Amino acid sequence: MKTNHIKNKKMIIIRLFKTILEFYPVMFPVVIICIIFNAAISSIPAIFMQNIIAIVEKNWQAGDWSSVGENILYFVAILAVFYILSLSSGIAYNQMMAFITQGTLKKFRVKMFNRMQTLPIKYVDTNNHGDIMSYYTNDIDTLRQMISQSFPQLLVSCITVITVFGIMMYYCIWLTFVVIIGVIVMLIITKKIGGGSAKYFIKQQKGLGHLEGFVEEMMNGQKVIKVFCHEEESKADFDKINEELYNVSRAANQYTNILGPILNNIGNVLYVIVAITGGTLLITNVPNLSISGLAMGISIVVPFLNMTKQFVGNINQVSHQINAVVMGIAGAQRIYGLIDEEPEQDNGYVTLVNVREENGQLIECKERTGIWAWKHPHSSDGSVTYTKLTGDVRLFDVDFEYEPGKTILHDVSLYAKPGQKVAFVGATGAGKTTITNLLNRFYDIADGKIRYDDININKINKKDLRRAIGMVLQDTNLFTGTVMDNIRYGKLDATDEECVAAASLVGADDFISRLPDGYHTMITENGANLSQGQRQLISIARAAVADPPVMILDEATSSIDTRTEAIVQRGMDALMKDRTVFVIAHRLSTVKNSDVIIVLDHGRIIERGNHEELIAQKGQYYQLYTGAFELE
Repeated sequence: MKTNHIKNKKMIIIRLFKTILEFYPVMFPVVIICIIFNAAISSIPAIFMQNIIAIVEKNWQAGDWSSVGENILYFVAILAVFYILSLSSGIAYNQMMAFITQGTLKKFRVKMFNRMQTLPIKYVDTNNHGDIMSYYTNDIDTLRQMISQSFPQLLVSCITVITVFGIMMYYCIWLTFVVIIGVIVMLIITKKIGGGSAKYFIKQQKGLGHLEGFVEEMMNGQKVIKVFCHEEESKADFDKINEELYNVSRAANQYTNILGPILNNIGNVLYVIVAITGGTLLITNVPNLSISGLAMGISIVVPFLNMTKQFVGNINQVSHQINAVVMGIAGAQRIYGLIDEEPEQDNGYVTLVNVREENGQLIECKERTGIWAWKHPHSSDGSVTYTKLTGDVRLFDVDFEYEPGKTILHDVSLYAKPGQKVAFVGATGAGKTTITNLLNRFYDIADGKIRYDDININKINKKDLRRAIGMVLQDTNLFTGTVMDNIRYGKLDATDEECVAAASLVGADDFISRLPDGYHTMITENGANLSQGQRQLISIARAAVADPPVMILDEATSSIDTRTEAIVQRGMDALMKDRTVFVIAHRLSTVKNSDVIIVLDHGRIIERGNHEELIAQKGQYYQLYTGAFELE
């Protein structure tokens, strides 16, 4: 399990760099070259120091100082040129990294958002909304730190370590062995402590998502909390989640904070050991073992001490980046987890097209004619048939379950002819809303068939199916923008006149006209400046402007007062004219005029008929209806 976990982390890093390379195929390699160049040059001073000390040592032994200043000035001038080049490459890669980092985050956000638009409703229903938001905030931020800070620093440190190691081997293998032993000890400690912090940083990312989800839930339910005086319980729940986040964050940072001082002190001890070893080699005249063939001397030991400090310092830099790297990997895992989510499957090949009628035949056309038809290509003979869109919906022996083994709908069969109004009534959880979710293919049935205009909806392209079914939900969702924009959301190419006509049809024009800027009044925070009834009226107008042949009204008037309901009902009656309408309502007075009333109980149809027929049966509908009157 541990090996797989390590492999997964490596795969995430490799995949991340591949993604960045796809985004910036030219700039990213240039950045890497600049970083390598910059890191290599930072290792060169040790060579110049060795040469300068060697010159001083040689002239001191010879007693001739005449050319020392000139030779030293020569090396200093060359070193200055290298430093200028290093500075230029440093400025260049830092500027490009800023561009790459923000551009990568932008493209990742686009990828995540685009993927979210392809996911099935089930994903949104089964995942905490605050946790989903955490992908765009916490996880993206950890990625920013890793790409902009940790990656360049790690590359610089690695190149510096490799370069310095090569120089050390070139000058003295004895002293290099001493440094290697010290570094091995550092790496063992880094792996031990760094590995301990990794699991806690991953838990920290998940904990942040959990906390954000809880806070969002509490913000949305603040009125309910106040009404039921649940403040203390909410604080207790928050404290519990916050405490869990604190514990994992504290543990993660404790590991990281312990690692730094330990490695620094090991580096200091190693520096002393190298100095003692070098002095001992000088005193005892041990022959130097090196690639260069140079004799052991002060010109070897002194630069070696600086190289030891540089070598150990860069190892420390690597360990200091463990925090950001582990958090970045955890964030990248979550981000790729979202990007890799299975999109909503759609194998439908029957599409919705504009047609005109000529000599009793339907002819497909590009211009909007107001007449729609289902375009059905047949693979058997290559022919194409057109079926006029009428709004005939039928269910045959439908079974459905949200979770395996827990059936919600049992053997449901019903039909709604074009222009019929079908009402679903029953207790909460009876399956009313589930049926409407199946009509839109938000979920797919387990068994049976659903046919729209005698076409199996599994064959219909989902976008076209949903375009042919309007829906008004109990919970209104208004977007930031004007009232006009929100009504036009139902049909993006609708004119202002069509939007006003739709609002007038459902009785919303009266209150919209009295708003400060009328139809151009800005709506923010899901319509917080409007009443619940006004928000519902706008959402009904949005469905009206779409003008679909089938309309689903899921408790559409539940949030509207009795007076407003009378206004809306007149508009709804006009809206429902010549359409197939499915109505879900607990307020039975709103379904009395339905052509068919279907009574559901635990996912089964137990009664069906019009209002008079069901009252005469004196079954469950009769009990619900008379009970409602008794309550009234």
